[in-house]
Amino acid sequence: MTDPSSPVSDQPVAQDLRHALARVRTEVGKAVVGQDGAVTGMLIALLARGHVLLEGVPGVAKTLLVRSLSTALSLDTRRVQFTPDLMPGDVTGSIVYDQKAGDFEFREGPVFTNILLADEINRTPPKTQSALLEAMEERQVSADGVSRPVPEPFLVAATQNPIEYEGTYTLPEAQLDRFLLKLVLEVPDRDVEVEVLRRHSAGFDPRDLAAAGVTPVLGAAELAAAQHAVASVGVSADVLAYVVDLARATRRSPSVKLGVSPRGTTALLASAKAWAWLSGYDSITPDHVQAMVVPVWRHRIQLRPEAELEGVAVDAILASIVQQVQVPI
Repeated sequence: MTDPSSPVSDQPVAQDLRHALARVRTEVGKAVVGQDGAVTGMLIALLARGHVLLEGVPGVAKTLLVRSLSTALSLDTRRVQFTPDLMPGDVTGSIVYDQKAGDFEFREGPVFTNILLADEINRTPPKTQSALLEAMEERQVSADGVSRPVPEPFLVAATQNPIEYEGTYTLPEAQLDRFLLKLVLEVPDRDVEVEVLRRHSAGFDPRDLAAAGVTPVLGAAELAAAQHAVASVGVSADVLAYVVDLARATRRSPSVKLGVSPRGTTALLASAKAWAWLSGYDSITPDHVQAMVVPVWRHRIQLRPEAELEGVAVDAILASIVQQVQVPI
């Protein structure tokens, strides 16, 4: 019997897919420096068929990351700048009258793409934010009584600025819960920033990815095969119980007003499966679960007001819970 705690030598097809995804990281690295964790997180979200919330101050390559990944995966991508006057139909599409045909027709919005970059999503009112909910959850857009599927694969990569709150609208909990991961892009350290400047000095243009050497590695068909392989990753009853115990611990924490919901446990399981498969495992272990707890749950927890006043950090609470909950042997 294969030891689930050790990497396995599986079928050559799966190995080829993993190697291709490793090359995707290399291609993205030609344009984006020092954000390896975010690149891996984006791949995990694609493999688990989820969505990503990218948080970081301006200028840490959030948009460039999405564009580079789309190029390396040969996927169509569209960008929407979310503003206070943006309407739901500007995102999903709307019914318009065609004078030539003498009839009404549906004109698709930018959501009909593989990777939708929702830039500064918290700058648009909740009415427009919620227009994405059906597409994110059901992978379709309903208009005039007709449901239209979005392309596959489909991922919403939404960005938000963590330090500027004037003129912004907090994302409702229902929408936050639809994001599989929240990835925080930090300001790079000194050596990485020097490398960024060196590349720009050598002529790097972030608007011209072809000149930077970013080339497609695989396409939608290969990505679908990888998603199927991830879905087949095994999980023991003990690990399932461990995920639930972690979630229940968030609900009992004295600093937490709203803990992780059952949707959060399924999101953690899906992410752990994707991370296990990327790492060459045929079954998830507690280590895979622990590695994904913070990015999967950091946006699903509401702190009590007194905890916020004391400066308690959600990431710290989650790290403490991981330390406290008994790990299955």
